[in-house]
Amino acid sequence: MQVVRTVTQWRSIRRSLSSQTQRIGLVPTMGFLHDGHLSLIRIARQHCDIIVVTCFVNPTQFVPGEDFERYPRDENRDLALLKQEGVDYVLLPGGDDIYPEGFSTSIQPPASSQGWCGQSRPGHFQGVCTIVSILFNLVQPHFAFFGRKDAQQCAVIQAMTRDLNFPIEIVLCPIVRESDGLAMSSRNVYLSDEERRRALVLSKTLRLGLTLFQQGVVDSQAVLDEGKKQIQTMEGVRLDYLGVVNQNTFKSVSIIQPGNYYIGAMYVGTTRLIDNMVFGLGEAPCSE
Repeated sequence: MQVVRTVTQWRSIRRSLSSQTQRIGLVPTMGFLHDGHLSLIRIARQHCDIIVVTCFVNPTQFVPGEDFERYPRDENRDLALLKQEGVDYVLLPGGDDIYPEGFSTSIQPPASSQGWCGQSRPGHFQGVCTIVSILFNLVQPHFAFFGRKDAQQCAVIQAMTRDLNFPIEIVLCPIVRESDGLAMSSRNVYLSDEERRRALVLSKTLRLGLTLFQQGVVDSQAVLDEGKKQIQTMEGVRLDYLGVVNQNTFKSVSIIQPGNYYIGAMYVGTTRLIDNMVFGLGEAPCSE
């Protein structure tokens, strides 16, 4: 495994790689890796000859007042895990290397960025699209792998890739959960034991919605009303949003159809958590 810390060094390496005979896969992360990240690498290995993992806490996708400075970081642990997974290259650029002095370009995110996380975190998806575009241009992968936990982000990246004609296949990979159902997230480390218990109400609420759908309830407002009631019973949590949306446009739907997403975000203490499930499927499979 080769660790690369500068864009200049990476460009030299990238020129030496044959795109014609070697399929290159990109797994972009912000580090502080968990089993969800590692699952992306394992799926990437099934598609690709060379795996490139980036670990970069991207400042432009944090909105004012968020946790950029305290976002969990542990480079030595990350590198040990990546070596165990047989990753070929780890790109660890510095902030000044990605956003050098005078940098002023940004990507306007597609329509699927509107609402939900886009409304709660204004400017977030602009930062996501900008850094992902930079990484796509640097790595020039054949495939890029993203976890479905960030469902709206997945839809945004798929649309951006299509609109900007990046010659990259986007592979969306299943959510990885703890044994009790909590979706894995680097931010879970913020939770106290009691907050960890309270956080389970989000996945339980989403599962309740899927159960109602299986029982014949197709009115999204009825599902949302039951979901909000369940979350309101849990002390110490604050709902950001619940929504039933089209999986591609992320617009709300009134009548639920198989494949629609049930999405949610809430605060447990000061920690914001997101999750989603798919009506008719439960957990969406890996897809390109």
